[in-house]
Amino acid sequence: MPNSLLPITAHQVSIIRKGRRLLNSLDLTITNPGITMIMGPNGAGKSLLLRCLHGLISSDEGEIHFGQKPMEAKIRYRQSMVFQSPTLLRRSVYANLAFVLKDRRMFDPAKIDHALNMVGLTHLATQSARLLSGGEKQRLVLARALLTDPDMLFLDEATSNLDPASTKIIEDILRKVSQASTKIIAITHDLGQAKRLADTIVFMHQGRVCEQTPSDAFFDQPISKEARAFLKGDLLL
Repeated sequence: MPNSLLPITAHQVSIIRKGRRLLNSLDLTITNPGITMIMGPNGAGKSLLLRCLHGLISSDEGEIHFGQKPMEAKIRYRQSMVFQSPTLLRRSVYANLAFVLKDRRMFDPAKIDHALNMVGLTHLATQSARLLSGGEKQRLVLARALLTDPDMLFLDEATSNLDPASTKIIEDILRKVSQASTKIIAITHDLGQAKRLADTIVFMHQGRVCEQTPSDAFFDQPISKEARAFLKGDLLL
């Protein structure tokens, strides 16, 4: 089934802070399903762009549309986001998931059990979420984000500093979710992860999109000089 939030179009989007353009008249169109990875050096504006797309911050200039419609509450309601540092409620693993469904009046114990099994946390359902390891916490946050069956999932360095086992579990889940029609847009600095997961790469530098190409083409023959320098390990100023 086609994803009704596609295409995503950002036209001349700018975020200005203290006279600096952190996003600088950015243009971006995402039409394809699957997994889009946003890459670039620190300070390129990647996280700002993701927060704009999720409606957490508003741009100072420009427009963003989803499926030809501007951002509105019912569009954000169909999105989920996972951040680099997990934020959990002071309650059990199970209760962290139950809270999401109760808040949306769609409580379903079977759905929670499925989510716990999906991320390998069934055996820890009654444990305090605050006592989980870093990798377990991030797996719980991902399960929570997916409970509402979002049409679009954003991830901001969601596997940064995780153990390999948790990273593999999360990557496997993302592949399955993507194949089931959820559009995934993720930020990563991990070249290996981008090669494993990405269908398309969006490369950013200085608040703009420098390049948007299929993953294979990006790593084999990047178009922009900025992307070529980045892949060589050069510093981008």
